[in-house]
Amino acid sequence: MPSTRRPLLAALLAASASWALLPAGAQAQASGNTYKIGEINSYKAQPAFLEPYKKGMELAIEQINAGGGVQGRKLQLITRDDNGNPGDAVRAAEELLAREKVDVLMGTFLSHVGLAVSDFARQKKVFFLAAEPLTDKIVWENGNRYTFRLRPSTYMQVAMLVPEAVQLRKKRWAIVYPNYEYGQSAAATFKTLMKAAQPDVEFVAEQATPLGKVDAGSVVQALADAKPDAIFNVLFAADLARFVREGNTRGLFQGRGVVSLLSGEPEYLDTLKGETPNGWIVTGYPWQAIQTPEHKAFLAAYQKRFGDYPRAGSVVGYNAVLSLAAGLQRAGSADTERLIAAFRGLQVDTPFGPITYRAQDHQSTMGAFVGTTKNDGGRGVMADFRYMDGAKFQPSDAQVRQLRPAAAN
Repeated sequence: MPSTRRPLLAALLAASASWALLPAGAQAQASGNTYKIGEINSYKAQPAFLEPYKKGMELAIEQINAGGGVQGRKLQLITRDDNGNPGDAVRAAEELLAREKVDVLMGTFLSHVGLAVSDFARQKKVFFLAAEPLTDKIVWENGNRYTFRLRPSTYMQVAMLVPEAVQLRKKRWAIVYPNYEYGQSAAATFKTLMKAAQPDVEFVAEQATPLGKVDAGSVVQALADAKPDAIFNVLFAADLARFVREGNTRGLFQGRGVVSLLSGEPEYLDTLKGETPNGWIVTGYPWQAIQTPEHKAFLAAYQKRFGDYPRAGSVVGYNAVLSLAAGLQRAGSADTERLIAAFRGLQVDTPFGPITYRAQDHQSTMGAFVGTTKNDGGRGVMADFRYMDGAKFQPSDAQVRQLRPAAAN
C-alpha cells in the first residue's frame, strides 16, 4: 500500500506501472471497471460557486484518469442537482445508490442540505465526503463515522477572523447573517470567540435574513439605527451584493470596521466590481497573487483547460476529487469500512499545500486566506493576505470529544 505521505501523482504512476504488468486478459477485464462518484449539489441555486466547482472536479478527474486512474480503475463522476433542498438531496442520493450504483457520495453546498445527506449516509452506511457545507455540526454534534468534510468549517474560518476583529479595538458590534444553519452557526461562534478574546464586547444589533431574500434596505437601516462601531457579516452571493449596494448608498460602512466571512472569494468580488468596499477583513481566495509552486501548477492547468481563472469553488471541487482518489488508493477498494479507515489521518497534496483528514472528527486541515478587500480600479480583489493553516484553528482533542458523539467513531 503506498504511503499516504507520497504525492498522489507518484502513487498513480506506481499504479500505472502495475497495470502494465497485468496479463492482457486481466487488463481487458479491469478496463471495464470504474470508481463511480455520486455528486450532489445546488447547481441551479448557487451557480456562482458551483459552476467553477464542477470545472475543478472535471480537471482533477481528467488528470487522474490520464495518469492511469486509481489502481487501474478510472474515476467516473455522476452529478445530481439538489435544488438547494434537503429532501431533493436525499432523493438524489437514493437514486444514485439504487440506479447508478455509485461507490461513494460527495458534494453539497448549503449546510442544511449537507446535514441531510450526512444523515442519509449514516442510515445507509455509505461513505460521504462533504466538500463544501461549512456547518460545524457535520463533524461535531451530528457527526457520524461515514462522513468526512473537506472545507474549513464556520468555527475554523471565524477563528481565523477573530484576532483581526479584536485588533480593530471596537466595542459595539452588529451582526448580519442568513437565517439557516450556516449563518446561525457562524454568528454564534463569532459571539463566543469574541467574548473570550475581548470580554467587554457588546452586541448591539443582530439581523437574521431569509436566505436569498434579504430586504437590504430595512437590514441596513436597522444596523445603522443601532450605531455599532463595527459589523460582522455572514451574507454571501446575491444577498451580499444587495447588502453592499444598499450599505454603500446609505453610508453604513463609513468609519466602521467590517469583518466578513467568504467575501474575499472571487465568486462574490467579481459580482461587486466597482461597488467593492475597501478595507473589509475577509476570508477568500486571491488566486492571481498566490505564488507557491503547487498553486501555480494548478492555475496553469486550469487556465489551459477552461480559458478562465479559478474561483474558490474550483479549488474545492479539485481538492474533493483529489481526496477521494487518495482515499481509494490507500484503501485499495471502495469498501465503506476500508475507505473510512483510509481517510482517518489521510494526507493529500493540494494547490494550497498538504492537508490531513483528522481521525478524531473527520475534518480536513485545509485552510483559507485572510486579507482585506480592495477596489482596484473597479475590480474587487484581496490585498494584504496570508494563508491560515486550518490545523491551527481547530478545537483541542478534548473539546472535540465533548462535541462529537462517541458513536460517531
